[in-house]
Amino acid sequence: MTVRVSDVPEAKRYEARVDGESTVAGVAQYIRTTELVAFVHTEVSPEYEGRGVGAALARTALDEARAAHLLVLATCPFIAGWIARHPEYQDLVYQAHSRVSD
Repeated sequence: MTVRVSDVPEAKRYEARVDGESTVAGVAQYIRTTELVAFVHTEVSPEYEGRGVGAALARTALDEARAAHLLVLATCPFIAGWIARHPEYQDLVYQAHSRVSD
């Protein structure tokens, strides 16, 4: 099975399709700024669960964030969990730093 992932900026999401099908097998929705990309929701259609679609979405989205020099804010539990299981992506994680002082 081949999973193809494409960024669809006008829809603010990555879309995964399997074996050249036109049907979207999964999506990873995001909000992008000049400094970071926040992944807010990932969903894989039930018939494609457990077949690597979510992993393909995560890997492609994170590789593209790295290539664009963007940090990643993973509010989506799937993307956050995927990063936690793949330490090679830990350097992308956005860390808020307070500038408030007493």
